Amino acid sequence: MYAVVSLQGREWTTRPHEPGEPVRQVSELSEEAGFHGTRANLWRYEPGARGRRHVHADQEETFLVLEGAMTMHVGDPPEPVPVGAGELIHVSAGTPVQIVNDGGRELVVYVYGSPPDEGADVLPDAV
Repeated sequence: MYAVVSLQGREWTTRPHEPGEPVRQVSELSEEAGFHGTRANLWRYEPGARGRRHVHADQEETFLVLEGAMTMHVGDPPEPVPVGAGELIHVSAGTPVQIVNDGGRELVVYVYGSPPDEGADVLPDAV
């Protein structure tokens, strides 16, 4: 069994944000790809957008930058790690993370996690 999933022409869901705040959007891939023991999403961040700082107790995550560049704030205390297009960063379970698009163009990131979980603890922002 296999699945081919196109990254072109995706439907995007805008994540909650304050008025005037840069937007983050997600396109869920797991169900379409037939994932059972893992999960994946495609994320878009406008310049200046940042994700919520969070930590998964049991899920490790891999972030592959497809377009743009980001700073991933990793650990506690947070360490800023620059990650550009064509690079990935892998984070072990239990490690706090926060994505920030501090560049001047859109950021597109493929995020892959295992095992799948539905929740993460939200932490105070790193920046």
